[in-house]
Amino acid sequence: MSEIKVNKISPRSGTDVQVGDSGDTVSVAGNIVKTNALQASDGGNIINQCGTTITLGASGDSIALASGASQTGFGRTGTVDWQTGSIKTSTFTAANGEGYFADTSSGAFTMNLPAGTAGNIVSVVDYTNTFQTNSLTISPNGSQKIGGVASSQALSTEGQSVTFVYVDDTEGWKNVQDSTSNVVGNPEIQATGGTVTTSGNCKIHTFTGPGTFQVTSISTTPANNTVGYLVVAGGGAGGGGYGGGAGAGGFREGRTNSVTPYTDSPLGAAGHTITAQSYPITVGAGGASSGNNGSNSVFSSFTSAGGGYGRNGNATSCVGSGGSGGGGGGGGCGADGVGNTPPVSPAQGTPGGVGSGSGPQPEGSAAPNFGRGGGGGATDPGSNGSNVEGGQGGDGATTHITGSPVTYAGGGGGGVYNGPRPASAGGPGGGGGGAAGSSNSPGGPGNIGGAGTANTGGGGGGGSYYNPDMSGTGGAGGSGIVVIRYKYQ
Repeated sequence: MSEIKVNKISPRSGTDVQVGDSGDTVSVAGNIVKTNALQASDGGNIINQCGTTITLGASGDSIALASGASQTGFGRTGTVDWQTGSIKTSTFTAANGEGYFADTSSGAFTMNLPAGTAGNIVSVVDYTNTFQTNSLTISPNGSQKIGGVASSQALSTEGQSVTFVYVDDTEGWKNVQDSTSNVVGNPEIQATGGTVTTSGNCKIHTFTGPGTFQVTSISTTPANNTVGYLVVAGGGAGGGGYGGGAGAGGFREGRTNSVTPYTDSPLGAAGHTITAQSYPITVGAGGASSGNNGSNSVFSSFTSAGGGYGRNGNATSCVGSGGSGGGGGGGGCGADGVGNTPPVSPAQGTPGGVGSGSGPQPEGSAAPNFGRGGGGGATDPGSNGSNVEGGQGGDGATTHITGSPVTYAGGGGGGVYNGPRPASAGGPGGGGGGAAGSSNSPGGPGNIGGAGTANTGGGGGGGSYYNPDMSGTGGAGGSGIVVIRYKYQ
């Protein structure tokens, strides 16, 4: 075998150097060739002349494309490059081939998908396991689709991680991997806020304090963008001294049975159409002490008025009006609080009862024994007080909007007055969180009216007076509530 040793082979003309003729086999000893460029004359392709495998580099080497170069034919392996150095905490736009960690612990936000072409892949995972509290909305680019539907998708399951691959323009982005549940484009309402539960095909958002009902996307069927709602205001405070029961907070409800089916109250009206926007929620507090109405509750265009306070002793010549009216009294007043103030239809409440201030007294009594009126409830007015006991609070309204029957907005029972004689009975509270009026007695503490139940809008009970020096205070009203129900699947 002949041997030629040279330092350099250069072309005589042009830039190509040919080694061997067509059909020849040229061997190069392993790992001794270093070159800045390798060119082939067969259409720009490197061809293995004996077999089908071409190896680039040696074990442990890295193969890199030059700056500005691109690759074709290799494809992705179904994985993404996870962006561990950039945890997402606010709305962002994803890129093909990347995976993201989304931190929604401080609030909900949106991941905008890139303009998809076949084979694109994007992943995301719940970084802080807070999707169930603050969801991550997945929004397609323009009119592109998620699972065949051109709408956004809210991820609202704790610890959820998903991977989307863009298949074609018919189905768009398809979820190919989900650690907790199947994710497809949802054509129904998507929203966040409050405490979220489900009942059948409906989601229920319950607000027991102020918040925001955030609608991130609406239904592709216009008729399904109608929500059921319940708005109950805070109940009034019972009257002190010898006081009337307080009126319940205003009660307003609406639903469209074909969209959000459930058994509503007798006061149910039509449902409410929503759009993709933020709806601030106000939940009214109950009246804190004698002489105070409850506070209003608000959702969208619906305001329920706080309950009216119960009549206070004989020194105050008025009684509160509101969602439901407070109970009045005798001894120079006798008025009752007006319900459904301001007026709406269906009525949000009823009037309170009047008190008793005259008539025959029980045998052995040393002084008059007067009962104050009970506060009005959502469906029934407060009862009048008698000569021996306070009036009963009016009953509230029962609805199944949360998935089970709950009664709201009961009126408070009236208190009583008498001289030094055996104790007399305060009026019972109305069904739906109304508190009982106190039964007067010597010694004091029992003369304080009961407090309305929290998040029912129940009225506070009236205080009682035991001559000569045991004057009780009225009970506080119960806070209100806002509930929103809609079709989500």
